[in-house]
Amino acid sequence: MDRILAVADQTIRRACAFAGLGVGLTMLALSFDMVLAFRAGAVLTTAVFAMLLWLGHRAPRADVRRTELWSVVGRGLQLSRERAQAVLGGVLRERYLWHADRAAVMAVGLWGLAGMTWLLRFARAVPVPA
Repeated sequence: MDRILAVADQTIRRACAFAGLGVGLTMLALSFDMVLAFRAGAVLTTAVFAMLLWLGHRAPRADVRRTELWSVVGRGLQLSRERAQAVLGGVLRERYLWHADRAAVMAVGLWGLAGMTWLLRFARAVPVPA
């Protein structure tokens, strides 16, 4: 069971790393405007969160034989197809939702940074009466 969890984490984290690379490079490309960069990062990270949440809720019903987890550990399992679907689908659901939770925390942080940088820009733009 530990190997199944480790492989599930590895496959999900690989996908999240590619998504994070895309988010990070988009933010880097927009770094001329920090509010826009943080806002774009927050929107994209929220999209990653939504996708992980959707995948997590879909995992128990989706055919696990079409996943990377099955290609690594599924063929060696001595379980019936229904039992393998239940075990691997449950593991994928738990791990997707765990990663979605972490993505949500990062999205909230980026939304907070976007709000703080906007407030700082707004505070500097408003003249202070003498």
